[in-house]
Amino acid sequence: MSGGTWQSWVGPVLAILGLAVITLITRAFFMIPERELPLPDWLRRGLKYAPLAALAGVIAPEVLMSGGELVRTLADARLPAVLLAAGYYFWRRGILGTIVVGMAVYLPLHIGLGW
Repeated sequence: MSGGTWQSWVGPVLAILGLAVITLITRAFFMIPERELPLPDWLRRGLKYAPLAALAGVIAPEVLMSGGELVRTLADARLPAVLLAAGYYFWRRGILGTIVVGMAVYLPLHIGLGW
């Protein structure tokens, strides 16, 4: 058999199949029961904040860290872009405008000034 023995590919195949089964079960968990699962009020209230917490957990390190360390200079294009984009959002409450303002500040500073 070319490429090694069958034992060399059994492990990766089993790992892929196992991960596929785990993914299927966890994603379908709430669709399997025939009736709605009762959730305590505290959990229902907490789940309302889960998307915001996930977004903050992804964006905050990207904005505040560079190369695995905290940004130590204000000459980083991400900081003014985030501040002005957040200011726009609190002023107008528009997502598209927030993105446009953030990128309009970020790109000239990053590309033009090399921040």
